[in-house]
Amino acid sequence: MHSEFSDMTDRKKFFLPIILLGFFLLPFTGCDVTRQAQQVSDLARCDFRILSAGDINVGGVMLQNIRSVSDLNFSDVALIMAGLASPTLPLTLQLNIEGRNPNERVAGLNRLEWILFIDDNQMTSGILDKPITIPANGTSVFPVQIGLDLKQVLSGKSASAILNFCMNLTGVGNEPTRFKIKLKPTVIVSGKERTLPGYITVKTKYASK
Repeated sequence: MHSEFSDMTDRKKFFLPIILLGFFLLPFTGCDVTRQAQQVSDLARCDFRILSAGDINVGGVMLQNIRSVSDLNFSDVALIMAGLASPTLPLTLQLNIEGRNPNERVAGLNRLEWILFIDDNQMTSGILDKPITIPANGTSVFPVQIGLDLKQVLSGKSASAILNFCMNLTGVGNEPTRFKIKLKPTVIVSGKERTLPGYITVKTKYASK
C-alpha cells in the first residue's frame, strides 16, 4: 500500500533553520554548539508513526478483541453500564510509537511531551519522561501509556454517544487511523535540556519512505 505522508516533512523544512539558528545563538563553546546543532539536525530527520494501539480498557473492561456490544459478556456490560451512570468513566490504552532514524549516528532524546487526538479532537496530554534512542539506520518502538476520563472529555454527550465512541475505538486493529499524537522532543547537550519548538504531528504513516 502506498504510504500517506504526514505534515512532518514540511515542518522540518520550516523548523530546522530556526532550530539551528536558535541553538547557535546560545552562549555555548564552539564544540558544544556544533555537537548540539548536529544532534538536533539528526533528530529533525527522524520520522515517527503510530505503529499500533493496544490494551484499550474502558471502565475496567478490556475492549481489544471486542467488535460489537454483542461480544460483551454480562459482567462486562454491567461494568460499562455502571461506568456510564457514574461521574467518571476511565479509558486507558497504550500507543506504540515507532521512530525511524535515517542517519549514520544514533539519535536520542531525553523526554517527549505529547498531546493525544482521537478523530481530530484533543483528548489529553502528558510527558514520556525517559530517554529514548533510535539506532543509526534503524527503528525503535516506545510505548506511550495514556489515561483519561471519558466523562470529562466527552462532556455533554449522552450515555449512548459515549458507548458508541467506546465501541468505535475497538475497530482500530493494527492500523489505529482514528488516533493522532503530537510530540515535542527534548534533548540534552552538555548537561542542559533543550526542547524543540513546536510539535511534530504523528499519524499512522511515516512522513517519508
